[in-house]
Amino acid sequence: MIEVPATSLMITAQAESQNEILTPGALSLLATLVADFTAERDRLLLERVRRQQAISKGATLDFQDETLSIRNGDWVVAPLPPEALDRRVEITGPVSRKMIINALNSGAQVFMADFEDANSPTWANCIEGHINLRDAVNGSIEFDDGAGKRYRLNDKTALLMVRPRGWHLPENHVLGHGKPIPGALFDFALFLFHNHPALAARGVHPFFYLPKMEHYLEARLWNEVISRAEQILGLAHGTVKVTVLIETLPAAFQMDEILFELKDRIQGLNCGRWDYIFSYIKTLRDKAEYLLPDRAQITMDKGFLNAYSLLLIRTCHRRKAMALGGMAAQIPIKSDAAANEVALAKVRADKQREARAGHDGTWVAHPGLVPIARAEFDAVMSGPNQLQCMRDDVQVSAGDLLRPVSGTITGQGFRSNIRIALLYLQAWLGGNGCVPIDNLMEDAATAEISRAQLWQWLRNPAAQLENGSRIDSALYRAERSGILDHLLQTAAPEESAQLVKAAELLDTLVLNDEFATFLTLDAYPAIC
Repeated sequence: MIEVPATSLMITAQAESQNEILTPGALSLLATLVADFTAERDRLLLERVRRQQAISKGATLDFQDETLSIRNGDWVVAPLPPEALDRRVEITGPVSRKMIINALNSGAQVFMADFEDANSPTWANCIEGHINLRDAVNGSIEFDDGAGKRYRLNDKTALLMVRPRGWHLPENHVLGHGKPIPGALFDFALFLFHNHPALAARGVHPFFYLPKMEHYLEARLWNEVISRAEQILGLAHGTVKVTVLIETLPAAFQMDEILFELKDRIQGLNCGRWDYIFSYIKTLRDKAEYLLPDRAQITMDKGFLNAYSLLLIRTCHRRKAMALGGMAAQIPIKSDAAANEVALAKVRADKQREARAGHDGTWVAHPGLVPIARAEFDAVMSGPNQLQCMRDDVQVSAGDLLRPVSGTITGQGFRSNIRIALLYLQAWLGGNGCVPIDNLMEDAATAEISRAQLWQWLRNPAAQLENGSRIDSALYRAERSGILDHLLQTAAPEESAQLVKAAELLDTLVLNDEFATFLTLDAYPAIC
């Protein structure tokens, strides 16, 4: 263990070049934020548990009476900075060196560098990620693939935004008073400390994407954290800008309140669709009437997803904030032209729907999708955004936000969930948090859908395969064993060991009666 002088922090791991990032000044900022805000973060996480227990016992989700004055008020957020007025295409990905260069060069308006769902939070990944971002901000980042190809930044690059980990995720390699510190504070403090001077020199704000919030008080905590950091670093209040992902079901009922809590710095809200589907399943898992079909049948034009995306546009534009659409997880299929065209047609239709509905921009997971997404927004938008599209015609009730998507549970869908979860967990345990599987880019959010559906289908009496077969633990064990055996036939020795660990973990996640709140929490000890 390395005790950090003049702070209450203890570093319990070692990674190459970590002293470049874990400098005395950065650790001093981090230690202050940890000391001032960890207790409130812990309290809010306990409130999540209490609310979920109430829902499982019959409480209903609804808009809150206590914040009616905020929803009815005429307030708006602070003016948007000029460098972020056009966000029509945003690309996301992990904080690996090659990915950062390719994403910044992709032609997208924004690159969201992700320490959360697309990152397996090994100590090396987290440290190297901060080094990579520092080098990207100062323009020195390069990458040599070892085969004669060198990657460098273009003269014009995307605007960088950083997603720290959610409030629920710890950083086990840094202890504060003997306990793992919040990963959110680690990611936020280190990026802001090391990069705000270079960003200011270029006339650019520090931008963050804030994930996984379930309540407006969690947004208030973020605002307090950021304000304190600005104060310590001598930055004007509101220097740091944020966008919030609405990717939990409870947060959909508090969009106005979240905007209000962060109104001096917030840029907009984003439809984090994959995590939102997972949250819907997780939150309503004990209620038979909210059973969902195969993941492939749960699309943004249906049920609770359509309602939440329209409400997000209306809410954001009323407050003069941007409304960003969801992720296209498809990746180009070079080996099959016909299959590639089918996949790209789905992307075009999805982005056309978002643009025509009034979104100001959208997400893609692969550089090859940037021109496709931009074309659909260019066809609709005459300016940099659609803030003038008020959508006063949209009226969304609590019931609309809860309306399930109808469909079927197929044998293929059941097996696909097992296969995706196994392959993703195998990669995550090996240090890779963003994985192409069956021509889709899978991250923790999509893997969460797969394992959550398996858990719910095994316990919901209304769940059965379309052929009438019963879904039970015997079926799961048989299918999981067959899929694992098939994967092991072609796996390298190291991959085989990770697959076996992944299967053990998936069994725990699916077969335990207690629903694990996040698979990343259960898997994290295996990489520490």
